[in-house]
Amino acid sequence: MRKQLVKGMLAFSLLALLAGCASWDTMSSRQKSAVTGAGIGGVAGAVISGGGVLGTAGGAAIGGIIGDQIGKNP
Repeated sequence: MRKQLVKGMLAFSLLALLAGCASWDTMSSRQKSAVTGAGIGGVAGAVISGGGVLGTAGGAAIGGIIGDQIGKNP
């Protein structure tokens, strides 16, 4: 039951993240990379930590930083 709830929350969070990117066309490559990295990092952090809030937030933060740095060099 708990795993289903975590998966559902992750799916909802990803949809909310993507919906918040309605201005995707006006974003720079660096910004797009940062958003993508944050999304992937958040999901990875949630999976690794078993759905823990700190793991999810930490993964999103680290993923966003890595995505930002990758997007800096197109």
